[in-house]
Amino acid sequence: MSILVGNRNFRLVFSASAISNLGDGISALAFPWLATLITRDPTLIALVAFATRLPWLLLSIPAGVITDRQDRQRLLVLADIFRFILTIGVIALILSIDSFPPVGNPHLYILALSGIAFLLGTAEVLRDNAAQTILPSVVTASDLEHANGQLWSVEQIMGSFVGPPLAGILIATAVPVPFVVDAATFALAAWIIWCLSIPPRPKTPRRSMIAEASEGVHWMLAHRSVLQLAIMLGIMNALATMTITILILFSQEILGLSAVGHGALLTAGAAGGVAGGLICPKIVARIGSLRSLKLALFTFPIPFLIIALTNSVALVAIALFIEMFAALLWNVVTVSYRQRLIPDVLLGRVNSIYRFFGWGMMPIGALLGGWIVAFAEPDLGRETALRLVYAIACIGSLSMFLYGLARLRLNTA
Repeated sequence: MSILVGNRNFRLVFSASAISNLGDGISALAFPWLATLITRDPTLIALVAFATRLPWLLLSIPAGVITDRQDRQRLLVLADIFRFILTIGVIALILSIDSFPPVGNPHLYILALSGIAFLLGTAEVLRDNAAQTILPSVVTASDLEHANGQLWSVEQIMGSFVGPPLAGILIATAVPVPFVVDAATFALAAWIIWCLSIPPRPKTPRRSMIAEASEGVHWMLAHRSVLQLAIMLGIMNALATMTITILILFSQEILGLSAVGHGALLTAGAAGGVAGGLICPKIVARIGSLRSLKLALFTFPIPFLIIALTNSVALVAIALFIEMFAALLWNVVTVSYRQRLIPDVLLGRVNSIYRFFGWGMMPIGALLGGWIVAFAEPDLGRETALRLVYAIACIGSLSMFLYGLARLRLNTA
């Protein structure tokens, strides 16, 4: 029997993830598009992406301690309520702007948008860490790959297949509309998680945050394969964030797409994610976890090379499909590997340290994308500067493949 059919708690987690990721997918287009309506400066646009991801660098480790200390279900509910309130704040900011682009200096609006993005990112750190650590309490260890595959699939469907094109249609209607829908998704997701029935976790003696975080650090140092995966993920996420930050400008200026067209383009990545969520568990079962990771690493440079060289919307769509499929293959292996290997009492802390390395590099990647374009544009021209970001990401990803081929290992104890 499918775990989605036979497990009520998993159905609720699945439904909340679907709805919450619909909101994330709407934000994925609406936030950067709003930034481009305010300014065309790549550095300022990158600042919004930087602010969104900065909490992963600053707050991942404290969030892990909080996740292991507090009721994870309650954290999920509070995080989505906080995101609902913050999204209302974005709507208020938009309504305060008289015209697009704003008359006068756009910096104040970008700073305000970046501040809200930072707070939304803070809530996301807590929510995502709690969501990933709650799954072993909802399904059995033998079902983790299938559960993660189904979750990744619905997240891609809602977050990238449905959300961005819907955001394009909504933002074409009126700029605040996608954020109204976004706020509603967060409120609904909070209510669904509140309906979960999970036995309370046994209480453990509470010590200082530093002492509890140190336990997670010591566990990771004793399991070097997990640390190795975290550092590799950090580099790959920096490269990916560098490219996704610039994709909005690439789409507008090189591909000539509107908000609706850009949203439709992003659905190609979602299709790769959906296919990956369904197929990747079978690939892992057939060729094994380590070979699956090396296959993902081999694939990552290909989409960046395609985008660096093409003017074709269709080829960019194929590239996004390939990139997301490879990302899903990597995630299905590494997330299940960690959930199975890390003791539940340490799961929040070790996951947060893993994400400190793996996701903490994302704000750096966002800034690098804007800086590369701003630095290269005077000498190379705007189009070549935009393409340069993808060429650099291709070279970096190829280096990670060569490293993984020689050094990547998975320990089981």
